[in-house]
Amino acid sequence: MTMIRQDDLIESVADALQFISYYHPKDFIQAVHEAYLKEESQAAKDAMAQILINSRMCAEGKRPLCQDTGIVTVFIKIGMDVQWDAAMSVSEMINEGVRRAYTHPDNVLRASILADPAGERRNTRDNTPAVIHTEVVPGNTVDVTLAAKGGGSENKSKMVMLNPSDSIVDWVLKTVPTMGAGWCPPGMLGIGIGGTAEKAAVLAKESLMDPIDIHELRSRGPQTRVEELRLEIMDKVNQLGIGAQGLGGLTTVLDVKIKDYPTHAASLPVAMIPNCAATRHAHFVLKGEGPALQTPPDLSDWPEISWDVGPSARRVNLDSVSPQDVLEWQPGETILLSGKMLTGRDAAHKRIQELIESGQGLPEGVDLKGRFIYYVGPVDAVRDEVVGPAGPTTSTRMDKFTGMILENTGLLGMIGKAERGQVAIDAIRKHQAVYLMAVGGAAYLVSKAITNSRVVAFPELGMEAIYEFEVKDMPVTVAVDSRGESVHQTGPQEWAAKIEQRAVVVQ
Repeated sequence: MTMIRQDDLIESVADALQFISYYHPKDFIQAVHEAYLKEESQAAKDAMAQILINSRMCAEGKRPLCQDTGIVTVFIKIGMDVQWDAAMSVSEMINEGVRRAYTHPDNVLRASILADPAGERRNTRDNTPAVIHTEVVPGNTVDVTLAAKGGGSENKSKMVMLNPSDSIVDWVLKTVPTMGAGWCPPGMLGIGIGGTAEKAAVLAKESLMDPIDIHELRSRGPQTRVEELRLEIMDKVNQLGIGAQGLGGLTTVLDVKIKDYPTHAASLPVAMIPNCAATRHAHFVLKGEGPALQTPPDLSDWPEISWDVGPSARRVNLDSVSPQDVLEWQPGETILLSGKMLTGRDAAHKRIQELIESGQGLPEGVDLKGRFIYYVGPVDAVRDEVVGPAGPTTSTRMDKFTGMILENTGLLGMIGKAERGQVAIDAIRKHQAVYLMAVGGAAYLVSKAITNSRVVAFPELGMEAIYEFEVKDMPVTVAVDSRGESVHQTGPQEWAAKIEQRAVVVQ
């Protein structure tokens, strides 16, 4: 009989969550670096360079890889011969570990969890509760695997009830392009097959906890149908040409993970969940010998990557930029932003719409005419930071507000992550505005371009408040120009055609 102390589980959970907030798994870094070395699309290569540089900076500075520090998912397997020295339930112990991790004064993590999701959507302020999957198994240990899953990638999860005769590969290839780039590729696809609808989803999530090993599988050859599917899906998804950040390129996925489970004869449930460029997961085992703490990696595991925007980058002063200036910007062009911008996400956009529709007008300090708004919810600053990691959030969530804001405020431009939907592109074209893309998965790197930060409206919204940032040489890409041309449409189309042509030549 093994005795597990309450504090040992709490401390182990807190340590693991702090650890994964700033350390990528070594296998992930190696996979991104390999993809970076072989990438031929300059836009995708630049995006991966920023991801790798950001990763090393976070490992050195012990600050979050991404401003979205995730919703915590835990898979815990409790041995039947375990005895607890605890006053709390297992769920309470895990949530106390989450609470301590996310409020750690040396590395505050963003609280993103909202209670009453269909109503008030009130922030719980400490990122609890976690989503916990508990299993009682033979043995005398407590085995824990946990992850911090960002909303941008989680929101791209897909689930289908196929007919038994349907092709899983065909469904994946049809579905991945509909996910856009909001899941921040390159990353992994987790696929669950079988069981019931909810079982398939849990299998997909659990599969993402495994290390990247597709190259080892390819080297030895597949031995099961699941392994054959992994290779086939990975190759065919990469042939779509979506590329890093959806900009077009050779690598969209770094690995495909699949777990399956017996299912009903009439059923073929399939769930697919992507993991983003801020892949975060850890594993530990409690054996009654105290807390199980993570072992820091060696910084030599990170490649030495340099990235220079080059002499062709356009420098823009946000305090004096005009609508006429924006008309000259070209799709795919690199822009270095300096000056003042405002921020705003879902909740702030909803408030702005309500104020405009009511005729009350916007709060003092929120004059959007001729200005740029950055879709971001930053991490709180620590020590001498101006702001914590502050990477972009998925822009399509703001699409439904775009026409209204451009029409009523004179906003000139928007900055965010991934593609815009057609309704937003049409509004951008109509108002001759512009949409700029910052790299998702490079939040700490982006924050270093922010020289001043202050809250100007809606402080009660926490990280969703409206801030005014002052930036110096913040790198972005023109993703939708004033004529409505989107690089997230043209880039993947170009690279899918190139990849297809190469396949024809090889044949």
